[in-house]
Amino acid sequence: MTKAGTFPLRLAAPPPGWEREVEVVVIGSGVAGLMVALTAATVGRVLIVTKAKLDAGSTSWAQGGIAAAIDRADDPEQHLDDTLVAGAGLCSERAVRILVEEGPHQLARLISFGALLDTDAAGNLALTREGGHGRARIVHAADATGAEVQRSLQAAVAANDRIEVMEHAFALDLVRSAPVNGTRHVVGVRVVSQDDQASGSSGIVRARTVVLASGGLGQLYASTTNPPVATGDGMAMALRAGASVADVEFVQFHPTVMWNGPGAEGQQLLVSEAVRGEGAVLLDAEGKRVMQGRHPLGDLAPRDVVAKCMSILMAEQGVDHLFLDARGLGEEKLMRHFPNIVAGCRRLGIDPVHQVVPVAPGEHFACGGVWTDRNGHTSVPGLFAVGEVACTGVHGANRLASNSLLEGLVYGQRVGAQLVLGLPAVMSPDANDEQVPALVVPGHHRVILAAEMSRHVAVRREAEGLDEVTALIADTPLHPGEGSFSPTDWEATNVHVLAGALVSAARLREESRGGHWRSDFPDTSPRWKVRIVTHLNHEGSLVHEERGLEETP
Repeated sequence: MTKAGTFPLRLAAPPPGWEREVEVVVIGSGVAGLMVALTAATVGRVLIVTKAKLDAGSTSWAQGGIAAAIDRADDPEQHLDDTLVAGAGLCSERAVRILVEEGPHQLARLISFGALLDTDAAGNLALTREGGHGRARIVHAADATGAEVQRSLQAAVAANDRIEVMEHAFALDLVRSAPVNGTRHVVGVRVVSQDDQASGSSGIVRARTVVLASGGLGQLYASTTNPPVATGDGMAMALRAGASVADVEFVQFHPTVMWNGPGAEGQQLLVSEAVRGEGAVLLDAEGKRVMQGRHPLGDLAPRDVVAKCMSILMAEQGVDHLFLDARGLGEEKLMRHFPNIVAGCRRLGIDPVHQVVPVAPGEHFACGGVWTDRNGHTSVPGLFAVGEVACTGVHGANRLASNSLLEGLVYGQRVGAQLVLGLPAVMSPDANDEQVPALVVPGHHRVILAAEMSRHVAVRREAEGLDEVTALIADTPLHPGEGSFSPTDWEATNVHVLAGALVSAARLREESRGGHWRSDFPDTSPRWKVRIVTHLNHEGSLVHEERGLEETP
């Protein structure tokens, strides 16, 4: 079996030209990172570092809503049960219980920040239903819930004079201390700002705690619903700093991503699951219902089930897309609930009021990430992770719809509360870290790798294709940057190591479960009811171990 090779332990980058110090650095500016900052601001100066504009991450693109058991006919226990079923036996029940029990309170806190969510005629929060949910429990702001969450939290951050934002700043690597009793602590982060790129330097922000809230890894694939910034930087940074990642083989492919032809690349239009929640159905080219008789919940089966059924049918029929029929909802309902989706479809030449929408599964969400406990601690002291970059065990093998914004609210608050309880002592960076060889992958290799990931490591996987991608990763050249440094190369290097971790874990897991479908191992096996945890050793090689579902770093 081919090995994935070795990976850089430090990114090649310009030398540091400045240094500053704060109490807390938050890397990432979506719902999770903003919640951390707002909660932790009482401990001192909080700096949010984001590599594009503050609202460029995945939160702003979230359409469906926030799942919360707030209806009289609902309760957290039912929400927990639905989440565990969707997670295909790999959730941490303790982590899910925290999510569903604390969710309604954090939703109320979001509203206190000024979030404007849809209400019914009686003035109560309007609820809709999505796949995998036994009840209507999705709170929303039409089909732009994430944008409203982002707007309200950004406004709260702007009003807090203890929080500073550094936009257009690429976080390269975590800064570590010298070993203390054999253990290194994270004591800051090395960044390159827009001004640094012009001057050919970088900077070091020293901090008592660093929080990764940098989002997912959608750009590992040629086609994704994720924005261009989602290149898995936080996960890769954590691996290079000695932290572990878990469950990275479980990648959720959303069933209804608008199909724009076989050559479509980059961010694609998502057609929210809430459209099916309101009554839209999946059809094949002959107009037959795709999910009828395939699952008790039909079109509202969990996402992994729908994506797998669609992929099997597409292979049987020799087609590369199916159709979503929302015409039965009528123009008034479509425009009231889904104005942005309708507008997006129309821009691409399809009017969902009168036409069926071509759809196919597309990469959507990373269920795994940096391995944390239920308060965001990673395996490296001084480093926390939260949101899509993290793996608390909440999502298991497949995320339940609309649990992601909820996770950002709940676990963002929990991480912030941990920081309020006390920060680590100030520690100095280890100058010896600068002696670690610094390398990068040439930026153009990312396009090659993404195409192969979409071909062999998407909804369907098997040993032969996984081996092909493994060989590609092992043969990818590394170079020292040679004085010419580019964010394109840094992103390609981050994608490179994450692809290695994902593919090697997928090769190990010889079963099919949730978002991991091995056609050569089609059954779910009790032997694999474990979490695969991965880290980089001191030589830059990936090391895997199996851990229990309730174990934490």
